[in-house]
Amino acid sequence: MSGQAGSLRSAEWYAGNDRNAYIHRAWMRRGLPAHAFDGRPHIAIANTASDLTPCNAHLDEVAESVKQGVYEAGGIPLNLPVVSLGETLVRPTAMLWRNMAAMAIEEMLRANPIDGVVLLGGCDKTIPALLMGAASVDLPAVVIPGGPMLTGTFRGQPLGCGTDVWRLSEEVRAGTLSQDDFIRSESSMIRSRGHCNTMGTASTMGLVAEALGMVIPGVAGTPAPDSRLLESSHQTGRLAVEMVQAGRTPSSVLGRGSFLNAIVALAAIGGSTNAVVHLLAIAGRLGVDLRQDDFDSTGADVPLLVDLQPAGRFLMEDFHRAGGLLAVLREVQDLLDPDALTVTGEPLVGYLADAQIWDREVIRVRAEPLQPKAGIAVLYGNLAPDGAVIKPAAASEHLLQHRGRAMVFDSIEDLHARIDDPDLDVDADSVLVLRGCGPKGYPGMPEVANMPLPTKLLEQGVRDMVRICDGRMSGTAYGTVVLHVTPEAAAGGPLARLRTGDVVVLDVPNRVLAVDVDDDVLAAREPDAATADAFAAPARGWERLYVQHVTGADTGADLDFLQGSSGQQVSRESH
Repeated sequence: MSGQAGSLRSAEWYAGNDRNAYIHRAWMRRGLPAHAFDGRPHIAIANTASDLTPCNAHLDEVAESVKQGVYEAGGIPLNLPVVSLGETLVRPTAMLWRNMAAMAIEEMLRANPIDGVVLLGGCDKTIPALLMGAASVDLPAVVIPGGPMLTGTFRGQPLGCGTDVWRLSEEVRAGTLSQDDFIRSESSMIRSRGHCNTMGTASTMGLVAEALGMVIPGVAGTPAPDSRLLESSHQTGRLAVEMVQAGRTPSSVLGRGSFLNAIVALAAIGGSTNAVVHLLAIAGRLGVDLRQDDFDSTGADVPLLVDLQPAGRFLMEDFHRAGGLLAVLREVQDLLDPDALTVTGEPLVGYLADAQIWDREVIRVRAEPLQPKAGIAVLYGNLAPDGAVIKPAAASEHLLQHRGRAMVFDSIEDLHARIDDPDLDVDADSVLVLRGCGPKGYPGMPEVANMPLPTKLLEQGVRDMVRICDGRMSGTAYGTVVLHVTPEAAAGGPLARLRTGDVVVLDVPNRVLAVDVDDDVLAAREPDAATADAFAAPARGWERLYVQHVTGADTGADLDFLQGSSGQQVSRESH
């Protein structure tokens, strides 16, 4: 393929005979032939492969298949390593660095001579960061999710990556599983390359990216070791060239209907609550009017159709075998926006006619859901004036309407120091409250909201309690956990003024989260000194910038100066 060099963005660097064009071409002539600059689209492969992001370590192989597809379609593929975040390794929390990764990706896409980009992600924060950055630049972009790992087994039983970590660790604390057996299960948990095999955040965001229209329909959820992932990667490379020719950018694909479709999909698959902050942040980069309440109004009454851990029994390999996302979306097609497009230029609903459910245990038909109403609920009250979220599908039904005495922890360190104290004044009806874990307070909004239960209650057979936090919860976790309480304690939210012994009221059917204290009395309280001392106060670097500018969870926990698109233009030459 060849065309008019001046019609491409990359031609702003390469076209012409002046000194600057000479420099740009000459330094790229380390294998690129002269015809690489004759009007062929230059396609970046934004690659989050890293040995320190174990779930994405295979993406270099995926990138090679993308390259072949780009070449075949007449484009020039260019590997662009970008910031990668390993959920299991990065301290204090990968969420602290999501916005930094998104900002770095945005700047590198804008600064370089590229016409389009293929986004390779997998582990929790990588797909959101890639989409945030690409949305801000608005070059033609398409996502390839790295895919889940294969199912590991221990003692003949399948292991859900993440979910069974929480379950088995609690069994050790309860005395029903030996420490030796717990450690033995470690080598069985991670069977292959790929991200978590439960419906955690990584699986959720790959599937949600497809529901948004940013993945070739039918690709998300393909297991990482499956050869069909490489086939799809080749196809995606070809598509990226076509998208440049068509001028098909994120802003032309992602409208409000796309995000509402993603919310429907999120509910139907029983996806992670983390999708709330990620979708809000992506929408904010595009200027799409998406609000926290949309997750409730659009998704709350959507049935849960996927029987996957943590809300169910099966794992992602089963989900793919059973028909995958398109089979789920066909069951709820009447709830989808029929006009929302995909990266192919065709509507998402146009791919549903031939979708089939091959295993009705894993994917339920609409008439026989796992739960009739399973979307994320948004709660309000004097503890959460700007809202909080809960995932009823992962909660205990008997706790969805509950009153109990608060046991308040001022920090994660305070929780760890006291939770196993046999004299801790709690019972099965108590409400565990952890504060200081929001975007500003930690900083970074860690996945600590699914607090471990007190040992003395575990020994009594208790396996769930109401838990409340201004932080997040792993998508692989479960329980009656209220998350993303906003405003967070460190931003002056009423959670900072809650006292141990106050009676907390949780009423999910009526969307209430409150403390049974007069509002004037609550407002007049001063936060305990220990509470304020626990909040983050970074002196330098990214953490300081983050704390100064991060918004609340109800608007996506993005940086205030990054909301909205900046476009692809670079005003000045480099020489």
